Amino acid sequence: MNHEMPKLPYANNALEPVISQQTIEFHYGKHLQAYVNNLNNLIKGTEYEGKNLVEIIETAPEGAIFNNAGQVLNHTLYFLQFKPNPERKEPSGKLLEAINRDFGSFDEMKKQLNAASVGLFGSGWGWLAMDKEGKLSIRQEPNGCNPAKHGLKPILCIDVWEHAYYLDYQNRRPDHVNAIWDIIDWDAVEKRM
Repeated sequence: MNHEMPKLPYANNALEPVISQQTIEFHYGKHLQAYVNNLNNLIKGTEYEGKNLVEIIETAPEGAIFNNAGQVLNHTLYFLQFKPNPERKEPSGKLLEAINRDFGSFDEMKKQLNAASVGLFGSGWGWLAMDKEGKLSIRQEPNGCNPAKHGLKPILCIDVWEHAYYLDYQNRRPDHVNAIWDIIDWDAVEKRM
């Protein structure tokens, strides 16, 4: 199986001012492309060659294959959860019901995910994830790790590697994390449940 770049459903400049065209061109166009290329080269002739990203993450030991597969999946979920000027600023339906059940409110879930994302030491990801029973939780995952490694379904993510925000926010990680909420495509996120 050859892994490919996800196709962005928006133009490179469409997420401005939250994420600049320059950041998209570097983060998506260079960083993610490098992860895809590396993964495809690393899995040739291995037991992982015919596996999808989640299967690789669930079974590969930590190392180059795991890290690159994780980053391809993480970035695919990240970039495909955005929309310029989304109609809704909050989830609805089953996702909102689950958030209210497990966190008390959308605002509380958002507060916890922001805190996890801002508080992660070094590079990594803040996640809203769901277990097999449908319970939601907030996760901090270092580097290229993903909730799938722990048997959880990734629902929503915030990238806190510096290349995700440094051109636009410099060292102001909290500003980046707070701004992301303005471009979440809740329709896309809700389909992940």
